[in-house]
Amino acid sequence: MKPTILSQFLVALVASALLLAGYSYISGAKKNVVIEHVDKSPVQKAVYTLDEAGNPVPLDFVGVAENSVSAVVHIIATSGVNRTNAKEETYIDPFGRKFRMQPRGNQPSVGSGSGVIINNDGYIVTNNHVVTGADDLEVHLNDKRKFKAKLIGTDPQTDIAVIKIDQKDLNSLKFSNSDMVKVGQWVLAIGNPFNLTSTVTAGIVSAKGRNIDINQTLGGIESFIQTDAAINPGNSGGALVDLNGNLIGINTAIASQTGSYAGYGFAVPANIASRVVSDLIQFGSTQRGYLGVTVVSLESPQAKTQGITLTEGALIGSVSENSAAKKAGILANDVVVAINDHKVGTSADLIEFVGSHRIGDEIKVKVNRKGDEKIFTVKLQNDKGTLAAVAPTNTNEDLTALIGADLTSLDKSKADEMGIDGGVVVSNIKEGLFSENDIEEGFVITKVNKKPVKTASDVMEILKSNVDGALIEGYYPGYPQKQYYGIGPK
Repeated sequence: MKPTILSQFLVALVASALLLAGYSYISGAKKNVVIEHVDKSPVQKAVYTLDEAGNPVPLDFVGVAENSVSAVVHIIATSGVNRTNAKEETYIDPFGRKFRMQPRGNQPSVGSGSGVIINNDGYIVTNNHVVTGADDLEVHLNDKRKFKAKLIGTDPQTDIAVIKIDQKDLNSLKFSNSDMVKVGQWVLAIGNPFNLTSTVTAGIVSAKGRNIDINQTLGGIESFIQTDAAINPGNSGGALVDLNGNLIGINTAIASQTGSYAGYGFAVPANIASRVVSDLIQFGSTQRGYLGVTVVSLESPQAKTQGITLTEGALIGSVSENSAAKKAGILANDVVVAINDHKVGTSADLIEFVGSHRIGDEIKVKVNRKGDEKIFTVKLQNDKGTLAAVAPTNTNEDLTALIGADLTSLDKSKADEMGIDGGVVVSNIKEGLFSENDIEEGFVITKVNKKPVKTASDVMEILKSNVDGALIEGYYPGYPQKQYYGIGPK
């Protein structure tokens, strides 16, 4: 046994020696390792996409971002002196849009947003809610230059506005055909969230034709491009571009419970925005064509009553007298399935396709009528049922004559006596919309189209684009019951 134990001991000793020698060799080798650093290492592009010609190219946001940020501007919008009983300077609604509210003290109210330069003569497209009510507009370019801007025109129905700076040879973005945008394609959102200038985020087109009921303006048009590119307050009016650097939408809102990015952003499609921009620059007002119909859901009781089983299309609920649709032969309960060979899957599709055309344009409307498909040629009209061009938005003087009444702010002591925060008193009623709709002197307007009002200018600002139909709420002194009036030509 002793020789065996001795031999095992010798083997173990030799193995240990070899192990220690190997460890020492490796440790010594480690001390001689040289770690090299390579400058300007190229980014490895592992994902591919298609260029305009359909050829596969490496996915790269750098070039698009560099070319686009110089065409996106930061807009500082300042409104005049304060109103009384002010509490906050800004308000961010559930969709992430920032609004100027009544400021504290005698300080001006300041809001901000984004805009996109659309030609080298200084025309800039933005959102209506970024500039509405502002007395002063200042544009900050990406290269830090600053310019005063003037308002060219607004369109509350699409939340689009145009402003202009006196500067030439500016970098600009081209409108793209948003009808060709595909769900799943890459896009970049460029703007100035939280006053962080020239911010670029990337994502994909999540959906098209979204209606999120954010635009409470009478006749509001919603058919948004939805994206998961991060959009936050301050991005409003900024650019949504494709990988060719073309403008496919104007960022307008986000869906969020907090007012900040929660995964969903919405942009006005370029085809709608470009038509509005062109009209505002050329005419000072939009020349939007109308079918003259109401649209209801395919899941509505009306659809069930008519035995309509289609799951895609826009169901015509009613057709107005003397409307373009009626003159063409379209009837209630027809289901619009295509316009100019573009598929209409939802009512938002119908709104988008019609809203991108002007008064006098002819469109081909395909309908499903009790199982039979028919095609009608429709010559679009204005909202009055004629082919006349629409005049620029009314001035306050025009509106005062139109409503036929004087408006003054309600005294604070009287407001306290009535138990309300404030309002606008109607007096000196003459012939006009108020008398036609039975509004009496002394009536205190508290809201117009569900928006609180406390000054005459508040009322006028809302009525400028809604004189043909607006809901007015308020009280008569001594009567606690709220009164409602729907004004508009009888």
